Order: sequence, then structure tokens, then C-alpha cells
Amino acid sequence: MKDKLRIGILTDSDVITAWSYRMLDLIRKSKHSEIVLIVKKEESPMANESSMQQFWNNRKDLIWILYNKLEDKLFKTSPDAFAAKNLKDLVACPEISVRPKETKFSDYILPEDVAEIKSHNIDVFVRLGFRILRGEILTSAKYGVWSFHHGDNTINRGGPAGAWEVIEDWDETGVVLQILSEDLDGGTILDTSYSATDKVSIKRNKNNYYWKALSMLPRKLKELHHLGSDVFFEKLEHNNHPDFYYNRLFVNPTNWQMLKAFIRIYSKKIWNTFHNYFYFDQWILLYQFNKKNKWSKSFFRFKRILPPKDRFWADPFVYEKNNSYFIFIEELIYKENKGKIAVIEIDEKGNHTTPKRIIEKEYHLSYPFVFEDGDTLYMLPETSENRTIELYKCVDFPYKWELSKVLMRHVSAVDATIIKTNGKYWMFCNMKENEGASTLVKLFLFYSESLVEGEWINHPMNPIVSDVRQSRPAGKIFEENGKLYRPSQDSSKRYGYGMKINEIVQMDETTYKEDIVQCIYPNWAKDILATHTINNHKKLTVIDALIRRRK
Repeated sequence: MKDKLRIGILTDSDVITAWSYRMLDLIRKSKHSEIVLIVKKEESPMANESSMQQFWNNRKDLIWILYNKLEDKLFKTSPDAFAAKNLKDLVACPEISVRPKETKFSDYILPEDVAEIKSHNIDVFVRLGFRILRGEILTSAKYGVWSFHHGDNTINRGGPAGAWEVIEDWDETGVVLQILSEDLDGGTILDTSYSATDKVSIKRNKNNYYWKALSMLPRKLKELHHLGSDVFFEKLEHNNHPDFYYNRLFVNPTNWQMLKAFIRIYSKKIWNTFHNYFYFDQWILLYQFNKKNKWSKSFFRFKRILPPKDRFWADPFVYEKNNSYFIFIEELIYKENKGKIAVIEIDEKGNHTTPKRIIEKEYHLSYPFVFEDGDTLYMLPETSENRTIELYKCVDFPYKWELSKVLMRHVSAVDATIIKTNGKYWMFCNMKENEGASTLVKLFLFYSESLVEGEWINHPMNPIVSDVRQSRPAGKIFEENGKLYRPSQDSSKRYGYGMKINEIVQMDETTYKEDIVQCIYPNWAKDILATHTINNHKKLTVIDALIRRRK
């Protein structure tokens, strides 16, 4: 059995944030790593400045400081990623206190302290404190100092974390896990992830993606331990490319920049509130029949099926039987705010029935993924509110379904999608690993020898995609010209804004690779705001779309 990795913590205080506490707890409980040393920075004399001196030093950032205080009053986050936790409640190990040499932005740990630190034979340092680290400390651990940059370091180096994305109205907020080097935010990239930017609140934006990102570091430690350093770093070298940074160094926003951002954000919020008195957003269905058993691909030709104004219809899946077509949907009545699964029968002339409820539970249901296995028709609706993945079997088509098996329990998983290929069943679903994170970002893959009886094995590359622009499933995986394609959602601008078509290039028990081959955006009609599901069976292709309607 391999020895565990020896982990050191670089921190400013015994008081740490809830997200970092949770991350260290995952490391502490793991089979691959142990925390053996804390290196704590002693309080700087700068911390004892008078209030007047602090005010003068921060005069250019005054509105930024006040804005953060306002957000603390306006926006409550639960769970709070930045709630105070005591490191000593979690870790009992040797501690070294250091007082680094400080320049304007950087900390240099003194040579005698570095020598003592090296004597503890640390494999990986996890940076949870200090300012910009420079000097010998960067090479004091066998595999370096691992640190998060809470931003997309290809376009946003510096800080503050999670702020400029909101201030400048960016669609995505990135996060990078890297091995630090002397080049600010230009170290060796270990992992990246992208989530949708909260367009109103910096606090909420940070809270979401700090919770989401914390699992990246324990996962990479596990990979390092499992693969060994040679294979691990060979993979890193293969996946890293030249990275030239062409933007400015981001720093705290000036008073004028914050004032402009405040006016833009809240004037837009006021306008949206006013607009919502007269209009509402509604998911609808769009369909097109093809004379041949092929996809219809020109969305401007699609015909609409409009729900009554008290509900929406979304997540359409299609099935044909005996020359009749059936569209399985999520139906949600606004005042109930709970999805049910319904079915619509439609003919090639567009005549269709009113949706009939077929599965209704005390918890929310959506995404009625319908598929055949042998002679049996199954459905895998989303049941994340129940923290399950539930497989239903059709016993009297199309109206009677019964629970066949709960495939997974105690998981926050959405939009599970299964395909059978190469003698195995492969299940894709987006999952939320940590409370406070989003289900829009991380795509996981599992495989099994049997649909109903087999064990679902966690793919070693999970999450196989960590990007709000292409992770969450958007319909069944389909084959065309001998290639497999996975539709996915792009929720960067808003939830379900558009779709990506991804070619599955490689999928086996050790590797997964996909390439984006097309982006689908809601550009074919002025009232369409989003589209996030696409499915076909034989002659019928159906999508959904979010439209704006008069109340």
C-alpha cells in the first residue's frame, strides 16, 4: 500500500473559511493524504494601523469597501462559504510560525524558516493564506505549493475574486487550481472550472463558485497518489499549452468603476422588476416532422405548442409507436412550483392531445429521458429533490409506469442520460458535490455491465466536464454517420440559454474525451430567450424554448 501524501497548510490564522474547512476535512478523511504541518503567518505590524491611517490608505477603494458592506446586508447566502471555522478543531499537527519579509504585494519566507519547513518533508503545500508568495517556499514541498486562483487566469489575473465578472457583466466566472510559480497566476495548471456569473451580487457569485471549486484540490491529490508523480506530471505537461496573458493586472475597483457598476446593475434590476409586471417567461415546445426518418434541423421552420399561461412545458423527449408519436414532458404549474411528468400524443399534421399526467410524486420531477433496452421501454426522470436517480418501467404504454429500481441514492444529480455502447451502459448526469454549489457545472460519468442489476462505477476522470457552457445534458445521445453526439446545455448567459453538440471522441473505463462541434443559440425569433433540450425519434424532432409573453 502506498504511503499517504504529506500535506502542509499555509495560513494566516487559526480562523479559516467554511469552504476551506470542508476541503481540508475531505483531505483529512481521505485514504490518499494526511495533513502533517501548519505554517502560520504572524500578524503584520500593518494590522495595527489606526482607523484614520487605514481610511487614508483605502481612500481609492472606499466605494468598493462600502459596496461589500451593503451586499452583506442585502444578500444572505446559505450555506455561507466564508463563515468562520477554527482550523484547530479539524487538524492537530506541528505548527511553524513565520514572519515573512514583506514587499508591496509579496511575502518572502526567510531562509531559516524555509530550512525548518523543508525538514518536515512535505509533498504538497496548500495555500490558504499569505499574500503573493515568492522565493524558496515555492519549492519547499516535493510537488510544490497548490493554490486556487478564483478567476479565469487566461483573462483575469489579480483580483478581487469573483468581483470583476459581476462589475463588467461577464457570462462566466472561472476558477483555476495551479502549482504556484514566480509568475503571478501563471503557474502549472492542475484543473479549471467555469460557472455562470451572478449578474447582480458579487457575494452570491463568490459563494457559489467557492463551494463548487473546493473538491478540485482533494480530487487532484487523489489522482497524484493513484497515478504516481511520473504519470501525473506527464499528463499535466501534455495537457498544458503556451499561455500568454494579454490583459491588465486586475486590482480593487476604483470608486468611479464601482459607481458605474452599481448604477448599471441596479438600474437593470429596477427595469426587470418593472418589465415583469407586464410580461412573464414561459417554456414552450417546438416541433417539426421530417418526411424521412431524419432530424429536422432548421428551427425557424418549427411549429409551436403553447401551454396555458399558468404553466410551462419543457424537457421534451420523443417516442414513436405504431405510427403514433408521443412527447414526454415536464409540466409545471406556477402556483404549485412542482414538476410532473406528462405525455402529449401528436400526429404528422400537428394535431395533438392535451398533456396527460403519467408520473407525479411529492417531490419535483423533470427531464423524462425515455429509452429502450431490449423489449422494455424505460424512463429516467430527474428526481434530484429526492436525492435519487430513479428508473421507471413502462407497463401500459404510454400512461402507466412503475418504479423499476433506484439506481443511486443520496446524490444531488440532474438530467441523467444513459446510452448502451461497447457492451456497457454509460450514464451521464450533472451533480452537485457540495451544498451551496450549482448543478449546472460538473458532468459525471458512470458505467455498468447491467442497467438494472449492475453496480454503477464512478469514472476515474470525474467530473469529465466542469464548465457551465457545456456540461449539463440536453437530450438523448444520438448516432449520426457512425459517430456519437451528446447534446448539452450552455447556461452561461442564463439558465438553459443555448445548447452545444459534442462529439464523443473516446469513452472507455479510463478515458473520456469530447469535442464541441456546434453551438445552438436562440437567435431564430425575437421573443425566444433560451433553448435547452433537443430530441428526435424517427420523423419527429422536438425542442423547447423560453419565450417572453404578455401576462
